[in-house]
Amino acid sequence: MIGKLFVIATPIGNMKDITLRAIDTLKDVDVIFAERPRHSLKLFHHYGIKKPLYPYNDKNWQRQIETALKLVKDGKNIALISDAGTPAIQDPGYRMVNYFRQKNIGVVPVPGPCAFVCALQASGLPTDRFVFLGFLPRSSEKKKKILKTYGSLSATLIIYESPLRVKKTLNDIKDSLGEREVVIVRELTKVHEEFLFGTPSQLIPKLEKIKGECVILVKKSD
Repeated sequence: MIGKLFVIATPIGNMKDITLRAIDTLKDVDVIFAERPRHSLKLFHHYGIKKPLYPYNDKNWQRQIETALKLVKDGKNIALISDAGTPAIQDPGYRMVNYFRQKNIGVVPVPGPCAFVCALQASGLPTDRFVFLGFLPRSSEKKKKILKTYGSLSATLIIYESPLRVKKTLNDIKDSLGEREVVIVRELTKVHEEFLFGTPSQLIPKLEKIKGECVILVKKSD
């Protein structure tokens, strides 16, 4: 019997934001591939999950995909998780999924938290059409090119950003798209969760001491 790959969403902050199915599946699989195993141990200790952990990240994904494939061919069921949220969204998880699909090996999604979905649903911006851009290039020139390309669409734009670069990105949004309505979300589901609303010019002065990874949402083109 060939095993399966279970792609499992884990909490993005609050440890209670995990499904019963996710907990059961993590306890049932034979091996878990995690972005940073040490980071995931807190969650596993909390829910009594005791399984072998393998690192899987941008640096070792090629080697670890082969390790995962061998385990599955030996009949082991494996799980793939990221540090937080839904694997394969803005991380190398999609490479393992794609590889296994090409090998006709079963891939089972176990849904749960996703940062950009949480931010969108509570932002108040239109949700009928949206474009997830993930982390944009650090170069302002490249960033502005992408913003101008997608900014003409009638869709809410969603961006992930480091707190160290959020002010620069807001300036790039202002230069590319003008003073559109923007929502900045930080520390989702955590104690200091915060939603900031306004135009780029209104928000930039408020970002001197911002902490935590941010989700930036930009109102769609009129």
